Amino acid sequence: MKILIVNPNTTASMTKKIEIAAKAAARPDTQIVATNSQNGPKSIQGFLDVATCVPGLLEEVKQHTDVDAIVIACFDDTGLDAVRTLVSVPVLGIGEAAYHAASMIASKFSVITTLSRSVPGLENNLMQYGLAQKCVRVRATNIPVLKIEKGDPETISKIRSEIREAIEHDNAEAIVLGCAGMTDLMADLSEEFGLPVIDGISAGITFAEALVNNGLKTSKIGAYSA
Repeated sequence: MKILIVNPNTTASMTKKIEIAAKAAARPDTQIVATNSQNGPKSIQGFLDVATCVPGLLEEVKQHTDVDAIVIACFDDTGLDAVRTLVSVPVLGIGEAAYHAASMIASKFSVITTLSRSVPGLENNLMQYGLAQKCVRVRATNIPVLKIEKGDPETISKIRSEIREAIEHDNAEAIVLGCAGMTDLMADLSEEFGLPVIDGISAGITFAEALVNNGLKTSKIGAYSA
């Protein structure tokens, strides 16, 4: 099985982190191909970045025609419907995958994300997926994506603080990490706070493997028809 995981921004260091997390989650016999857009924003934070990165994302996907599934490694699920229209293999967004994983193991969850301007887009996605009632709150750390990706102590402290607030005030039973740059924090934070902390990259790869194993592809009748 061969899975393409695409970072829709142009930051190669983030793509490398995504690749490491994807390979750690994948089965030994799954080949992971990690890449990023060649044109577009360096990070995706809000509606304008989401819109401007889609052309580069589509061009990158077109370069990989021999894969069994595609995972879009942006928590906004950037270009998800467009890519599903472009290809027939299963296509998952890491936000979508993380939300569904959280909904299966907790009755309610909170999301910890980057800037405040990203919150409305994530809330819109939750409504589109029918999971808004499961999400207690989308919390912004107000830390830019590229700063989160570096993982300095001050940044980690802010993420930890928001998780603590989500547990104490939202009564969250699970936490969803709302940025691909947080992927390497999942295990440590889950152990520290004693509840499931979900990373969309791991969830996306695992769900993609399950869909391929079941012989399922993107429906080409209706919305995603070519």
